[in-house]
Amino acid sequence: MSVLSEDMKQRILSYLPRYPSKQAVTLPALHIVQDELRYVPLEAIREIADLLDLSPAEVHDTLTFYRFFRTDEKNKLGRTRLWVCQGLACQLRGCDATLARLCNTLKIKPGQTTADGKITVEAAECIGVCEGAPAVLINDEARPNVAEEKVEQLIAELTQ
Repeated sequence: MSVLSEDMKQRILSYLPRYPSKQAVTLPALHIVQDELRYVPLEAIREIADLLDLSPAEVHDTLTFYRFFRTDEKNKLGRTRLWVCQGLACQLRGCDATLARLCNTLKIKPGQTTADGKITVEAAECIGVCEGAPAVLINDEARPNVAEEKVEQLIAELTQ
């Protein structure tokens, strides 16, 4: 049984005309799989490799180079991936307190997902929203000025 649906395969193949080589499509392919399944299973690595005429090792190299991807079904991403910026501006404006309050309120540690599978909280090196420090990234959307006292409001918004 295939891990990649026909829709996922077609979305991956649609990237081929946009890139100079099939290998360059590896990263978007991994994102498609993780966005859909919330992790990248080993079988998906093999299927991506077959689809792009690569070795599984080449796909695995890309996957492991970036710490962005999850590979364990027991450690899937939540519906919402919440990154707390740890850049210098955010450090100076209290990101550690924001991260600690998020984790304490959700009863998880950084890198973990809530028991209901709704939110994964992670620390990020820098998300480029220095003027709005402390900042978070909610999936792909930057949110500035998320100080410790705004954590409960943010969690309420994300768990609706």
